[in-house]
Amino acid sequence: MLSSGVSSLSGITRSPWNPEWTVGGSSSGAGAAAAAGFGVVHLGTDIGGSVRLPAAWTGVATLKPSNGRIPLDNPYFGRSAGPLARTVADVALGMHAVARPDERDYTSLPDADIDWLDLDTDVRGRRIAVHLDPGAGMPVAPEVRAAVLRAADTFAHAGAEVVELPAFINDGILRDIDDFWRIRFWRTYLGLSHEAKVAVLPYIAEWVHPGSDMTGRRALEACETFGDLQKRTVAATSSFDAVLAPVAPMAAFPAEWPMPWGFDASEAMSHIAFTLPYNVSGQPASSINCGLTADGRPIGLQISGRRSADLATLQLTAWYEGARPVEARPVFPG
Repeated sequence: MLSSGVSSLSGITRSPWNPEWTVGGSSSGAGAAAAAGFGVVHLGTDIGGSVRLPAAWTGVATLKPSNGRIPLDNPYFGRSAGPLARTVADVALGMHAVARPDERDYTSLPDADIDWLDLDTDVRGRRIAVHLDPGAGMPVAPEVRAAVLRAADTFAHAGAEVVELPAFINDGILRDIDDFWRIRFWRTYLGLSHEAKVAVLPYIAEWVHPGSDMTGRRALEACETFGDLQKRTVAATSSFDAVLAPVAPMAAFPAEWPMPWGFDASEAMSHIAFTLPYNVSGQPASSINCGLTADGRPIGLQISGRRSADLATLQLTAWYEGARPVEARPVFPG
């Protein structure tokens, strides 16, 4: 449940770009390995941004596909798996290898004739939204905002129709879903042995604890918010071929911090206002580097697509990878 590489099991996973920076999470090992060049394709799982956040903060590419596109051994509503790699072509290779049905995952999608390696597309005439204010969460850092706007200009200059997408969520939605997760994982925490409880990262133990005395009514209220967010996301985005947004409102933070704001476990997931909606709606969403901060930290552009339009979303991501200016192309360390 952390968006960092901080772990009581394996210590701190640090960025190959700079060991003082977080690699992101929760798929921190996959992000670090992809950025460092340890193999070609690495897999992570994503319930609120956990493949897109490490991709964004390490400069690599990823696709969180439609829910059920990649089968999972432990499916959960909103949870997807996705490949991380240095290039979109390698992400496509990852999808080619693992995006197939498996009846052991009762949520997996039926077989689809998708040529993942066909990445050619044209953006001329496409209707693209740019989304810079989700209506909730942490404010977008100026450098992140500027990089996303430059990416939107790249689409516009190539002939896409680019319009601004208004905010469609609020802080209450983030709080409800955070409360639901606290209740759910308090139950998980209670089921651990004493030895396992002692081994849990103190931040996580503190984060789940409020779930211990939330009422059943509160749990149901929070659960119903998932349906509301799904409805809001589909309604806001269905008229667009894609939505461009920051993956996160900030670039990489200190590696020792469990979350972007530091160590305050009362904060309610205020950094995933751009990523969470597409987990809940099940829509595909990618991350691709679109710039660097003044001190060299990568900035991730999220490109989300219509429901089930996984290949089209990956094609648009590949198009931007090739069209982006030199300063938006990461030069990986090592």
